[in-house]
Amino acid sequence: MTKLDWIGLALLGGVGAVLRYLVDGWIGSRYRGEFPLGTFAVNICGTFALGVLTGAHIANAALFIVGTGLIGSFTTFSTWMFETQRLLEDGEVAVAGWNVAGSIAAGLAAGGAGWALGALV
Repeated sequence: MTKLDWIGLALLGGVGAVLRYLVDGWIGSRYRGEFPLGTFAVNICGTFALGVLTGAHIANAALFIVGTGLIGSFTTFSTWMFETQRLLEDGEVAVAGWNVAGSIAAGLAAGGAGWALGALV
C-alpha cells in the first residue's frame, strides 16, 4: 500500500463514520422503539455495499480504501454488540434475540444480494 492509499483510507474512514452518525441519527429521530433500528439499517446497508464490491471483483487498493475505510467505518459491530448487551441488561431478551438473529439473517441476505448485483457489472 502506498502513502496515498493510507490517506484515502483515513479520509474515507472519516466520511463513513460521519455517514453512520447521520443515518443512525436520522432513523433514531423517526423511530422510538426498543429495537436498535439505526444500527441495524447501517450494518445491513454496509453489508450490501461490501457485497457489491466483492461481487464486482474490486480488489487491492480500491477494496482496501473503500471496503475498509468507507464501509468499515460506516458499519459497526461494536455498537451492535453493545446495544444487544444493553437490551439484555434491560430485560428485553426477545428484542435482543431478534437483533442478533435478524442482523445475521438480513446481513447474509444483503451480502448475497449485493454480491449478485456486483457480479452483473
